[in-house]
Amino acid sequence: MFLAKDEINNLVEAKFDEIVALRRQLHRFPEISGKEFNTQGTILTDLQKLGLEPQSIAGTGVIVNIRGSRPGKKVAIRADMDALPINDECGQSYQSQNQGVCHACGHDGHMAIVLGVARVLKQLKNDFPGEVRLLFQPSEEAGPGGARDLIEAGALAGVDYIIGAHLWQPLQAGTIGISYGRMLAAVGKFTIKILGKGGHGSLPHQTVDPILVGTQLALALHTIVSRNIDPLEATVLSLGMLRAGDTFNIIPDTAVLEGTVRCFEQTVMDLIFQRIDDLAKGICTAYGADYRLERSQGPSALKNVPEVVNFIQAAGQKVLGKENVIEVQPVMISDDYALYLQQVPGAYFFVGSGNSQKGIGYPHHHPKFDIDETSLKYGVEIMTRAALKLLA
Repeated sequence: MFLAKDEINNLVEAKFDEIVALRRQLHRFPEISGKEFNTQGTILTDLQKLGLEPQSIAGTGVIVNIRGSRPGKKVAIRADMDALPINDECGQSYQSQNQGVCHACGHDGHMAIVLGVARVLKQLKNDFPGEVRLLFQPSEEAGPGGARDLIEAGALAGVDYIIGAHLWQPLQAGTIGISYGRMLAAVGKFTIKILGKGGHGSLPHQTVDPILVGTQLALALHTIVSRNIDPLEATVLSLGMLRAGDTFNIIPDTAVLEGTVRCFEQTVMDLIFQRIDDLAKGICTAYGADYRLERSQGPSALKNVPEVVNFIQAAGQKVLGKENVIEVQPVMISDDYALYLQQVPGAYFFVGSGNSQKGIGYPHHHPKFDIDETSLKYGVEIMTRAALKLLA
């Protein structure tokens, strides 16, 4: 059930074709993290045409303020800008023209949504107090992420609340997903280099086989979550790489394992890394090998502030109906939007962008990823309404 139209809805509908055209232009010319120069230019030009005064920030980022008619609070809205190093196989007229680069995660849609919000708020500037600050952030896909750079450049100065969203393929267009606490996981990475002693495959007794050690360690690492972490505490440890050797009959000197850790609490992250170190030390010692462990941590867990979620929920119900605002379970992916929430109260939600009837169902980061573009207008309207409520 979609609800009755009003001024905001009419403005969104009137600007919808422009919003879709912007999304397709951005999709056609994607740029990877830290290289969003043309994307930045497109956004600056578009905002200037609206009569706004955008500024470059943090390299390839953009910031712009839309002031209301009287003093009040300040609400920030964030969109990420970068694409992925993936070939685009969507098969549409707006397929990427930049070989090997693709908006396969929906950031083109995020930018188009926030540019749509700019259009609506510009029309309504005499009707609301305070100020809305639009943040276009580069380098979400690449660590340590562009959020840190925007924060250090002062993007959150004076901001009272922040809201953000992600187009989400598992949800059908015409729905949104929200969580009142945990939303996205913290992420960690580890690399273990096993130092053995190589030799001929026919004389294994003269070697310290790092492949054997690596496989034993790989099996042991997968016991950490099942035997050291509370089973009610959502946690993931996954190995993505075990690399060793070049020739079938030579035992190499080294083997390398790399993996990721996802969880929601820092104490859990710390425990997992300690257990990784314990197991690497014990197993390597038992086999006569040595090891080097490198660990790094990306964005912390993204936890919404319930007060702000209430405004998003109310906006979603106004636009889509109560039955289409879905409380979702936390997801083990990460987003450096979490850094903003460490500075100011805010929330993050999913805008459904899948459509099984149209064949739009390929997952994020897939070469054939695409979105149902009707999701763009729902994102614009819900973000606009939530921001205006927060200002009030």
